[in-house]
Amino acid sequence: MGQQASRPRPGTKLQVIGAGLSRTGTASFSRALEILLDGPIYHGGTQATLGPEIEIKSWIKVLSHWPPRNDSDKRLILDLIASRMDGYAATTDAPASGLVPELLELYPDAKVICTVRDPKSWEKSMEGISNAATMWFLRGVLFPLPALRYFVDYINVLREAWIKLYGESEPVTTLTYDRHIAWLKRTVPKDRLFFFDIKDGWEPLCAALGKDVPEGVPFPRINDGEAIDRFAKKHVQRGLVRWAEIFAAGLALVAVILMWR
Repeated sequence: MGQQASRPRPGTKLQVIGAGLSRTGTASFSRALEILLDGPIYHGGTQATLGPEIEIKSWIKVLSHWPPRNDSDKRLILDLIASRMDGYAATTDAPASGLVPELLELYPDAKVICTVRDPKSWEKSMEGISNAATMWFLRGVLFPLPALRYFVDYINVLREAWIKLYGESEPVTTLTYDRHIAWLKRTVPKDRLFFFDIKDGWEPLCAALGKDVPEGVPFPRINDGEAIDRFAKKHVQRGLVRWAEIFAAGLALVAVILMWR
């Protein structure tokens, strides 16, 4: 997860569909793409939680109608995805990683790059996300915060999409990881699908994109786990502080009313 939401650049064309699951180095991958493509990158987790409220609400609507039951649903899904992708050079992380067919329909010339890691270590890393995202008090704590008040709804529709795609909910296992890879191989034309481990650095990524290796620029290394932990602590604290301010304002109002009685 990145530190802040990206802003679209008008006229930027989507060139890369990042199909890697969350916790496969998507934040580092996003930063690398930003350097290579010289444009803003839509990292789903960051945009949905730190971007304007329309971001997370749009994805909730997309996933609530996915998979489409009719032509109207399909049009709604495609229109909403296109509106969110407008002005970005690439998209990474969920929910885009589960919407590859729709993205290919919208951007037939884009390359699909799936970030990968050891399946067992991925499974273990996902345990922390699942535990944090399903804390019973989150909805109440985050309610005073714009965008984040919809976080629990977002996680719920994302969970339902994963169940439909991979057949399991939390705690997810290597079965989900393996089924995702198999699904991509069935879905994406072979000549447009690339698998990339961020441990391998610039060379394989640049080769897939037909770009030169950036001279003197180290490959980005962003720890997704630490970023998520910081995000959770920061925004739970923000929610609690906001509630304290609301209660304090309410008590002050009551005091004023009582004084004038």
